[in-house]
Amino acid sequence: MGDTMTSLLNNSRPPVFCPGCGHDLVVRKLDTALQGMGLSGDKVVIVSDIGCSGLFDTFFNTHAFHGLHGRALTYATGLKMARPELTVITVMGDGGLGIGGAHVLSSCRRNLDITLLVLNNFNYGMTGGQCSVTTPVDAQTSSGFLNQLDAPLDICRVAESAGAPYLVRTMATDKELAEQLAGAIEYPGFAIMDILGLCPGRYTKRNRTSIAQLKSQMKSMHPVADGPVPENEREEYGAHYRRLALATSPQVSDGGITTTCEKIVDQRREVLLLGAAGQYINTAGEVLCLAGMSGGLQVSQKNDYPITVLRGHSVCEVVLEPGSIGYTGISKPSVVIAVSAEGVARRKGVFSLLNKDDLIIKPYDLEIPVTEARIIEIDRKEQAIKPSQMALAALAVLAGNDCVITLKMLHSGLAARFSGKLLEDAMGVLEKMQ
Repeated sequence: MGDTMTSLLNNSRPPVFCPGCGHDLVVRKLDTALQGMGLSGDKVVIVSDIGCSGLFDTFFNTHAFHGLHGRALTYATGLKMARPELTVITVMGDGGLGIGGAHVLSSCRRNLDITLLVLNNFNYGMTGGQCSVTTPVDAQTSSGFLNQLDAPLDICRVAESAGAPYLVRTMATDKELAEQLAGAIEYPGFAIMDILGLCPGRYTKRNRTSIAQLKSQMKSMHPVADGPVPENEREEYGAHYRRLALATSPQVSDGGITTTCEKIVDQRREVLLLGAAGQYINTAGEVLCLAGMSGGLQVSQKNDYPITVLRGHSVCEVVLEPGSIGYTGISKPSVVIAVSAEGVARRKGVFSLLNKDDLIIKPYDLEIPVTEARIIEIDRKEQAIKPSQMALAALAVLAGNDCVITLKMLHSGLAARFSGKLLEDAMGVLEKMQ
């Protein structure tokens, strides 16, 4: 272990479990392990879900992520892939284990450097003492006879078969729990600890189970390596992924977009395109992104359309920003391009959020909700604009007003997206609008 550090426990939120609950012991032993490893709070993430074990993240002064029941490992996976330098510890009960069993299997196969602590007390302690996937068949629970119908799950046995390279089965009362925790956390791969404990609030009220009986039960279970599983040891997923990625040639070209234009925005701009199937809304969004890229802007695009073909709404969200885009969602767009009733109906709530500094571009005959935004209307009949060309025509109006993009940027975006006759037709729409 590294240099001893101060406790990472949150003094303003001390652990509050039922007297005699094994979870309290695990909290304190985990703190001891983290101290002994020399880890500071900013280097650790505790990921939890629902149940008594879901309180763990509030008891520590570390990064934390609290999510849906059974899904903790999915969040932990994203965190570890995005920030591999962090120590990621996932805590779940036997309830979360059952609900998120598929994620546990995937984690075993994947071998990402995450430590999973399964706080196994054989029931859903927080919600009434119902049976879980680890409840013995002869136990009494609030679920009546249901636990007699299913064989209890031995997570260590399953995890070993699924490829987990590090397994420990222990008890919350084990004197060496802190050292066991540290060993699992330090292991460079996916490590599972099945930590057996008593639930005095629910389980032991119906089942007179002692620590000695629990220890005897543990000894009768499938033998566990209590450390590395030699036949499952292999390269850690994150390191393996990065090594293969560096050795792989890019499969998708960036389209050859280079900064050839001067941008005209100095802060984030959000553009919402509202249309229908067949109006090339997503293509217009792509052209807008390419135009922004030609001006050195960072861009993102999100599309929303139903699974039906050639009917229904088509919505596109585009974010353009001089710097990095931290969030790709749109809260309140500064520009709305509305070209059909289907798209307007899909996002009708956004119009009340707009103010006089925002812009709406739409056909003159399209009705929209009441709004304070400035409106520019297009007479598509007079200018002979087809319905499939309306989104592009609106981009031409946008660029012609030097709003978000310029005409030069739009030309660059079109040239990057189209060629031949398609490019010629697109340029023809721009000429009509000018």
